[in-house]
Parts: sequence; structure tokens; C-alpha cells
Amino acid sequence: MSIRVMLVDDQVLLRTGFRMVLAAQPDMEVVAEAGDGAEALEVLRATEVDVVLMDVRMPRLDGVEATRRICAVPDAPKVLILTTFDLDEYAFSGLKAGASGFMLKDVPPAELLGAIRSVHSGDAVVAPSTTRRLLDRFSPMLPSSGREPEHREVEKLTEREREVMLLVAQGLSNGEIAARLVLSEATVKTHVGRILTKLGLRDRVQVVVLAYETGLVRAGGAKG
Repeated sequence: MSIRVMLVDDQVLLRTGFRMVLAAQPDMEVVAEAGDGAEALEVLRATEVDVVLMDVRMPRLDGVEATRRICAVPDAPKVLILTTFDLDEYAFSGLKAGASGFMLKDVPPAELLGAIRSVHSGDAVVAPSTTRRLLDRFSPMLPSSGREPEHREVEKLTEREREVMLLVAQGLSNGEIAARLVLSEATVKTHVGRILTKLGLRDRVQVVVLAYETGLVRAGGAKG
């Protein structure tokens, strides 16, 4: 079954370009388009979508608020934020709003297609190094006192799950975490899944944001 994609961008030429790239893929189909966040919400009420490619700076309703409203609905489609500038503060806001990741608009087509497939399968698409740089830049905006995290759900984690969460928050991939803890990648993926369930989070991107917000990890990858 094809991945049903929605394009949300106020620039028609960009949507056209993305549509052409996606149309050439046997496992993808562009089922809807919108020129701003408000229109996207209207279209989604009547259209089943798996992945939304979301611009951030648009008239009427921006991509961040649109993402927040989309992700608040049960069984919502996954949202992939597309931004013009690397480390854009809008991208960080989009991640906090529930997006599964972000990419630059000038990303090579192969990477964009890979990101769509990853998001659809439930994985995050923010590369570990990019996650680290993103949060190192914007962590001063987050409350980080160095005390134990106030998010009480974190207390439900086992010692091993907390250890995995810390490494995820420092930008390590599953493979890197497996090597660090001498575990298999499958075991690490299982731990990450349990962390998501216990904390009520959508994906590992949200784990990273929560870890920084609660002070579990501070800028530079230091433990809180």
C-alpha cells in the first residue's frame, strides 16, 4: 500500500517540485495539498493521510500551530517539518509541537524520500548530529536547573531505560547506544519503544526534547 502524503507549503512551485519527486516513487502517492496551515486542517478532515510535509512560515496559520493541532488528534498522520534554514527556531518549535522530525527544503531527493519512509514506519528523521546541534543551540530557552526532572513519568522508567533515554537525548543512534551499553540494536529499539509508551511520547525526537526540558540532559550533552 502506498504512503499517502500531503504537501503543505504556500509556494506553489515548491509543492510542484515535491509532487514530481514523490510521483515517481511506486510506494508513495500525493493525496492532498494545502497552501497554509488552516487549509491543511480543513483538507485533513476529509482526507486520509499518512505523512504531512509541513512548511513552517505560512500565512493565516503557520506550520508549528498546524502541527500542534494535527498531532493532538488520535491516530494523527506523522508530520515532517521542512525548513529553509538549518537550526531554525521554528523547526525546534515544530518538534515540540509533535513533529516526527525536520529537514531542509534543499535536501537531496533521495534523503527526502528516505525521511518520508522512516517517518511512516515510526522512526525519527532528525539525524543524531543534527539533533545535538539543534538542542545545543536552543536549550537555553528550556528550563534546566540541573535538579531531578519534574516530569513524574520519568520515574516509571527502569534504570536501564533511563540510561538509554540519556543516550538518546545526547544524540546517539540505536547502533551507537548498543555499542556503548553492549546490547543488540534490537534490544535498544525495544527499550526505546518502552520509553515512548511509558512517557506517552510519539517518537525519539520527543524523548530528546523532554530530556532537555526536564534538565535530565543539558547543552553539550551533559547529564543533568
